Amino acid sequence: MPTQAEVFFLPDSAPEAGQRLCIFHAAQTSDGQTRTRPKGLILYLHPFAEEMNKSRRMAAMQARAMACAGYAVLQVDLLGCGDSSGDFGDATWEAWVNDAVTGCQWLRARMGADGEPLADVPLWLWGLRAGCLLAVDAAKRLNEPCHFLFWQPPASGKLLLQQFLRLKIAGDMVTGQSKSVMEEARKQLAAGQSAEIAGYTLSSGLAKGLEQSVLMATATQTGQRVEWLEMSTRIATDEGAAFTPVSEKSIALLHAQGFQVRSRLVRGPSFWQTTEIEDAPDLIVQTVQALEAEAP
Repeated sequence: MPTQAEVFFLPDSAPEAGQRLCIFHAAQTSDGQTRTRPKGLILYLHPFAEEMNKSRRMAAMQARAMACAGYAVLQVDLLGCGDSSGDFGDATWEAWVNDAVTGCQWLRARMGADGEPLADVPLWLWGLRAGCLLAVDAAKRLNEPCHFLFWQPPASGKLLLQQFLRLKIAGDMVTGQSKSVMEEARKQLAAGQSAEIAGYTLSSGLAKGLEQSVLMATATQTGQRVEWLEMSTRIATDEGAAFTPVSEKSIALLHAQGFQVRSRLVRGPSFWQTTEIEDAPDLIVQTVQALEAEAP
């Protein structure tokens, strides 16, 4: 039976930035006891805006499954998200990168023995959608190599930002001024101002950082892994089930940068954007299998 998750607030490295809500799932043995030495340390980085709320249930179920499989998992609500300090409008991409790095440092310190971190236990950065891009940028700031676990990774943040700005158009279609509304939002962000979109205040700092982020990293150590999982509703029949050309290109580039990449298509819904909260049980199973499998 899974142990109770530990919920706490992690102080930010900059006191004025407040606290971050965290949920820690301790690694377990097969009989439900806490492992003193986990198979790996995993930091979850959630997606952007409303996608975070849609995916909370799946992230929680996956984190518990990982813990039962012997991994220590930390979930963090980034600045301005969930129950962490600040409003969404206070968030910047740089602040979110700092949150990710702080989360990794906490994991290392928590799992250490006698004050010494378990340096040889692998670190995984697990991201969903925009969280994948954040994982890549955070990895550049870490003083150690890490593995990546990607759920539905985008090639760049520019596309995600465009999709988010389209919500502004959808909200103003009734006025017939959708084009001018989009242009005005872009001008506000370019001028360093915030823009109101679908009930969220988007800061210029967050928009700029997201737009500049790309899914590109270079392996700094032999054996660094990327486990890439995408959802598809066509897996059951295998008709037309394939990665998009954009995903294929990104996978090839990560291969070329020295990563050992394994990609999987998983049957299930796009739970981060469905109208109702939906589960993808196959994704939970295959994610654990991906972690447990030998390096490709």
